[in-house]
Amino acid sequence: MKRKHWALLTAATVLPLAVTTGTAAAETPPTAPATTTCTYTPAVPADNFKGIPVFNAKKAAKPYSATLKTTQGSITFEALTDKAPCTTFSFRFLAEHDYFDRSHCHRLTTQRIYVLQCGDPTGTGSGGPGYSFPDENLTGAVYPAGTVAMANAGPNTNGSQFFFVWKDTKLSPAYTPFGRITAGLDVLQKIAAGGEDDQNNPGDGFPTLPVNIRNVKISNR
Repeated sequence: MKRKHWALLTAATVLPLAVTTGTAAAETPPTAPATTTCTYTPAVPADNFKGIPVFNAKKAAKPYSATLKTTQGSITFEALTDKAPCTTFSFRFLAEHDYFDRSHCHRLTTQRIYVLQCGDPTGTGSGGPGYSFPDENLTGAVYPAGTVAMANAGPNTNGSQFFFVWKDTKLSPAYTPFGRITAGLDVLQKIAAGGEDDQNNPGDGFPTLPVNIRNVKISNR
């Protein structure tokens, strides 16, 4: 299921139908190792460019929640700063610089995989923040309802696009899980119930109910 108009960077954003299963890892205390370092590499495109983050391990270790206020309701997730510090640091950087504001979620899947994809300010599925960074937290990764994970164009091509899992989904462990929804799963299920608009490829299109992100609020825990 590679469709070029869902491309992230220069290749197709891949959320394949071929999937594997696994077992969720046990929770660990929410602290990132002091030795953690993250590299953010310049990349194209650079839509709504806010600069490239400079990793700060002390700040990255601080637990936080993110609330996305959308036109369909609010969605809140707990960032997995202990398991995916590079990803959660990047998301926090972009949110605090208003990167996601006034963007919309451009992809809803309703057959075999069940996700709402967001994080592209162009709304085309081809946008990016001007940098990329490696995958993490993939060992034993699974994608039950309530998971927040990164979309990508292949290994180690993370940028700004991410997806919410609104129903248990089987995917290969290739998409960095970096959050767990704590409020708003019902909002996602309402969006999913509204369906998507692609008649040529039913089950994979733009949400019929527009999902515009007004802003993203970061709250320290």
